[in-house]
Amino acid sequence: MERGLRSTMMSRRSALKLAGGSILAALPAAATTRAAVKPIVPSRGINLPGWFDRNDGVAPSEAVLEKLRGSGFQTIRLPINGDLLSTGDTSALHRIEAGVIDLNRLGFSVLLDMHPSESLHTALRQDFEAGSRRVAEAWTALGVVVANLPSESVYPELLNEPPMGSDAWLQLRDRLAEIVRSKCPNHTLIWGPSPSQGIWEIGETPPLADDNQIAAIHFYSPTAFTHQCETWDASPLARISNLPFPATIETPLVQESIDTLRADGDEQAASLIEEQLTTPWTEEAIASEFVRLRRWSETHDCPVMMNEFGVLNFCVDAESRRFWVRAVRQAAEANQVGWAYWELDQGFGIIQSRRSIEGFDNAMIAALMDGPDGG
Repeated sequence: MERGLRSTMMSRRSALKLAGGSILAALPAAATTRAAVKPIVPSRGINLPGWFDRNDGVAPSEAVLEKLRGSGFQTIRLPINGDLLSTGDTSALHRIEAGVIDLNRLGFSVLLDMHPSESLHTALRQDFEAGSRRVAEAWTALGVVVANLPSESVYPELLNEPPMGSDAWLQLRDRLAEIVRSKCPNHTLIWGPSPSQGIWEIGETPPLADDNQIAAIHFYSPTAFTHQCETWDASPLARISNLPFPATIETPLVQESIDTLRADGDEQAASLIEEQLTTPWTEEAIASEFVRLRRWSETHDCPVMMNEFGVLNFCVDAESRRFWVRAVRQAAEANQVGWAYWELDQGFGIIQSRRSIEGFDNAMIAALMDGPDGG
């Protein structure tokens, strides 16, 4: 069911000034839609990278998926590598369609997350026209697949963590929405703020001119806790370890970590901990963030979800990890925010292998599922 809001969207786009406007102007336009009822917000989800975002992706076994479903998970978020879709090779599209059909058959809702590869991420930052063209081509291809999948259980997510300023993203977001909407009139569109999709970035971000949408944020605060001992770059987070949650600046383990880092000459890491602990790490601090998110949702009449949150399992103590996960999940549920945990079986994971039902972290699953809104 369509409505005549193209003029509203065009008016907002024409007010945006950014480099790269020529490629966006060249993309096809389509009318927006009005949902008959507010979309159902998917929740109790788990992210499953490493399947459709790489050439050698590994599918989870059906036994693992069945155990996840039996544990209370209802949603799978699938990162998709757009670079694998824009070359004219339909084999990747067939694999995605078959995978989603299998997940739906097992009772899961599915988020199809356009998740930029490192190459596409760089292009969007350094060559906006080329990067935008690649994303548009990917959605032109993937939209055909989504159109054949049930709108009540498959959710296209326009672009994960858009690596650009807000003005550029709003214009690209609206155009990508039009590409998907032209093929998928009834599917609920998911989008998040730029550039990090952080919960703090949603405040000044307007929704789409489309009633069938969900705004999605990520939550990893405080990163000195959730990302301690990370291994993929030269961030001072890689040199931080053994921080607890909850904590204040006076917590003995915190002071020990700061003193050790300073003794080693690592002022950068020590100062990062102190900066992030100017607000104590508590359940109450987390809850206040989700109250603000709910207010944004109510103000804009736009449903919201948190489709990434998690704690690295490299050097954190298990009790602190579970405490943070439970606090975030409960804060989301208390404010009508859907959620999907990052991730299944890698650094933030809750099982050892996607191919085996052995090695499930039952305590982490309990942190995600127990309580008044849990299973």
